Amino acid sequence: MELKSISRLAELMARHGLSELEIKENDTSIRLCRPLNDAMVPPMAMAVENEPVSVYEKSSVTAEPVKEEPVDESRYITAPMLGTFFSAATPDAPAFVAEGDEVTPDTVVCIIEAMKVMNEIKAETSGTITKILVPNGSPVEFGQKLFEIR
Repeated sequence: MELKSISRLAELMARHGLSELEIKENDTSIRLCRPLNDAMVPPMAMAVENEPVSVYEKSSVTAEPVKEEPVDESRYITAPMLGTFFSAATPDAPAFVAEGDEVTPDTVVCIIEAMKVMNEIKAETSGTITKILVPNGSPVEFGQKLFEIR
């Protein structure tokens, strides 16, 4: 690749605010990198920032009252490990918890099977189960939300 071509690529990077550019052509490849910092602003952004703005200009937009949305107080019980979610100890046993059930930190809410080991999962918080988010027998990932609780 010629120096003139590399120079044009560097200009393109600067013009479009790119920090990195990599080109592969046949058996030749080139990678250009340049640091981006607060002092470097893309040309498009500079044009907008330099437009004069009147601070005293009156707005024709009328303010609408802000509607207060209800605060969501939901918390979640999440999977502490990767495995298979089971809502009961055995297939014919009743589920550990159902929607609407009150739980305490020591309440067992499900079992997660990991590497052929059945791990009882406790709520670790007090509240009411408002929603069960995972179907019985489903695979779960670490940190996945299992139950919504209030």
